[in-house]
Amino acid sequence: MTDGITIGSAAAFAGVTVKTIRHYHQHGLINEPRRDRSGYRRYGSADLLRLIQVRTLAGAGVPLAQIAAILDADPDRFAAALVSVEQQLTNQIDELIARRDMLHRLANGDRALLPDHACTFLNRLPDLGYTADDVTTVREALVLVRALVPEGFDKYLAQIERGLDDPRYVTLTQRCWRAGDWEPNDPRIDQLAAELADHFLANPWLLPVLTGLQNRGDGASRYELLARHGGDRKPAWARLAVLAETHLRSAGIDIAHQTPTD
Repeated sequence: MTDGITIGSAAAFAGVTVKTIRHYHQHGLINEPRRDRSGYRRYGSADLLRLIQVRTLAGAGVPLAQIAAILDADPDRFAAALVSVEQQLTNQIDELIARRDMLHRLANGDRALLPDHACTFLNRLPDLGYTADDVTTVREALVLVRALVPEGFDKYLAQIERGLDDPRYVTLTQRCWRAGDWEPNDPRIDQLAAELADHFLANPWLLPVLTGLQNRGDGASRYELLARHGGDRKPAWARLAVLAETHLRSAGIDIAHQTPTD
C-alpha cells in the first residue's frame, strides 16, 4: 500500500470508472502516476484527492476544459470561476426549461406555434359555426403569417378578430371555406368574390392587411405564399382569391401594399 493503489481501486474509491480516469488523463486533469516494478500505475493520496476534486466539479456540471484552470487557481480566482460556471449552468437550466415548456406546448397543439391570444381566437371559431376544417385552415394561415411577417402578426390578428363582430363578414368567410369544395369554374365563385370585395370596400376596417410587407424587398413573394395557401389542395380557393383581389384592385385597393385602417 505504501506505493499507492491501482487504477481500479482508485476508480472504486472515487466512485468513477476506470474509463473515466483515463479520460481525465487524456484531458490533462490528472497526471498519470509512475508505474511500479510490475508495470502497474500506482495512485497515491494526492492523486486520489485530485481525482475526487475533478469528479466533483465535473459532476456539478463544470466543463472538463475549465476544471484544470479552476483547480489550479488561487482562492479568489477559484471563487470567481465558480460564479462564472454557476451562471453558465443557470443559462443552461433556463434553456432546458424553455425546451420543456415547448414540449408541453406541443402537447397542446396550437400553443407550440402560436401565442396564447391567437389560440384564444381559434377557440372562439367553433362557437360561431366554423367547422374543424375551417379552424385548421385559419390556424395554418396564422402560423404562416407569424413566420413570414412577424412584425405584422398582432395587427393582422386584431383585424380578423374584429371581423368576428360582423355577422355578414362571418357568413361570407364561412361561404368562402365551403367554396373550397366547388369546381374552380363554378359561377358561384365569381358571385362570392364580388360580394366579398364589395363588403370590404363598404367596410375597409375589416380588410385584413399585413403590416410590414410594404417594407420588404421580397414582400410580393411572401404575400403570394400567404394569399395562395390552400389553393393547391382546393383550386376553387385559388380562383376565389384571385377574383376577389381583382375586384379590390379595380377599386384602387392593392392588398399587398395597403396600409391598415384603424
